Amino acid sequence: MDLVSMVSDVMVAKAGALQTQVATTLLKQNLDAQKSTVLTLLGADQQPSLANVGAGIGGNLNISV
Repeated sequence: MDLVSMVSDVMVAKAGALQTQVATTLLKQNLDAQKSTVLTLLGADQQPSLANVGAGIGGNLNISV
């Protein structure tokens, strides 16, 4: 095996690894989007956003005597 074919084999292997990584990332994004859609359709319990409320709202309340 000469040097040129070895270099070519390494480049092909790296390209294949990159394609696999991109495909895995896209698959995960698609699955996350589908999960979100299903949860929305089912009306799953979601935590309300507390971004626009005053300080101390939404925290734990100590009701011990």
